[in-house]
Amino acid sequence: MTSTVVVTGLGAVTPLGTGADATWRAALAGTSGARTLTNDWSEKYGIPVDFAAPIDASVVEENLTRVEAKRLDPNSRFALIAAREAWQDAGAPEVEPERLAVSWGTGIGGAWTLLNAWDTLREEGSRRVMPLTVPMLMPNGPAAAVGMEFSARAAVQTIVSACASSTESIGHAFDQLRSGKADVVIAGGSEAAILPVTLSAFSSMRALSRRTDSPETASRPYDIDRDGFVMGEGAGTLVLELEEHAKARGAKIYAEIGGWGISNDSYHITAGEPEGRGSILAMRQALETAGLQPADIRHINAHATSTPVGDVPESLAINALLGPHASDAMVSATKSMMGHLLGGAGAVEAVLTVLAVQNRTAPPTINIEQVDPQIELTIARDTPQELPAGEIAALTNSFGFGGHNAVVAVKSV
Repeated sequence: MTSTVVVTGLGAVTPLGTGADATWRAALAGTSGARTLTNDWSEKYGIPVDFAAPIDASVVEENLTRVEAKRLDPNSRFALIAAREAWQDAGAPEVEPERLAVSWGTGIGGAWTLLNAWDTLREEGSRRVMPLTVPMLMPNGPAAAVGMEFSARAAVQTIVSACASSTESIGHAFDQLRSGKADVVIAGGSEAAILPVTLSAFSSMRALSRRTDSPETASRPYDIDRDGFVMGEGAGTLVLELEEHAKARGAKIYAEIGGWGISNDSYHITAGEPEGRGSILAMRQALETAGLQPADIRHINAHATSTPVGDVPESLAINALLGPHASDAMVSATKSMMGHLLGGAGAVEAVLTVLAVQNRTAPPTINIEQVDPQIELTIARDTPQELPAGEIAALTNSFGFGGHNAVVAVKSV
């Protein structure tokens, strides 16, 4: 059997829309999902940031039953909605449960459930705490929900590596398929952590943008005046399977997952290594496992969070890796539109990367008024940019607190 891994289904729940196609179309239009929050957190707790890129409550109401929603943390709700879409998009493959796996990523887990349970305990006492509190708050809750939905018995695993989590989950899914331990893997990631405590903590470390007067333009990767990221939430899902298995059942194929790379900076708990050496290692591994050369990379969905110190090392790493071919790679920073989904970011960005390769179109990076002179990249600014015809490849990068680096290589089919 061939060891080629292909993408046959996509799903997404993002600040730009519900569904992979809706998210893709909104991204091409340069839509911003950031907005001022309607709660009183900023005033009540003195939080200097009163905006984010949230998912509208109607999304859950329209896609889950009341019983399902009650038994799931928002993190798991988004995961289940996105996974169901991807599964249907893949044609609901008939696969033995023992040959079906789930590989999921999240950075924080069921934070809403944990904090709500603590409030209930303090205000109403122990007997009022929900019996399902622990299963709902566990970081593996989303993976478990998806696994039970589709009776996955080969494995249901959770990767927790901060903002690199769901890119790692795709990489581990790739390995599981290549090793012959599964025929189909539902891979992805989710996050739902727009909360007073996280907004306060990220604000205290000066990681969030404070452009309260203009949330839509606050996330501005590569801009000389960038001042931090915008928190987002949601989920992304890819159905991956071996090419032979996909072709045997007549499935449509979006793209190939060529390979992946992983490394760690071992430098600082929050800051990336200034020269991007760990990033280079992960990107190089992705190229090598995919059998690619620097000249093959024509698109990169960059991690590019819009923090003052974070964007430069990645740009240095891209230039160091691709050398004279760096200018041929069209770079998109889609967090400019949907904010930073933390542990779910990599999965959503992988969905966009697959669609970019399939459609030969790089999504735009919005909100750049003046590119930081330290950043020497070919950036898709303001409008979508056409990618070359023929065989092309792309990278999607994710880096996280703790020094985690994960990169997935996507190839056209």
